[in-house]
Amino acid sequence: MLNNENAWSDWLDYNEVTISKIPQSAGVYMMHASMKILFIGGSENIKISIQDKNGEPCISGATRVRYMQTASYEQITDDLIKDYQDRHEGKLPQCM
Repeated sequence: MLNNENAWSDWLDYNEVTISKIPQSAGVYMMHASMKILFIGGSENIKISIQDKNGEPCISGATRVRYMQTASYEQITDDLIKDYQDRHEGKLPQCM
């Protein structure tokens, strides 16, 4: 999947098989459906965080996920959210 710190994975199908292969490490992740970002998140364990999102009704429509392993997940998550808001009239992704 991904071995390089601070490099995004490809967009991957959002399903149990893909989630099972995501590393248990600090990082950030994004989920989308129909080319619209639904959620931007970050945590100490991206695999667990993505698994936890799986049961949320809004996230259930997600079709793809990508992630980046990084110890700087808090700052990068904040930057990604700010960038999203700058490009979408101050709005947050649909599931946030």
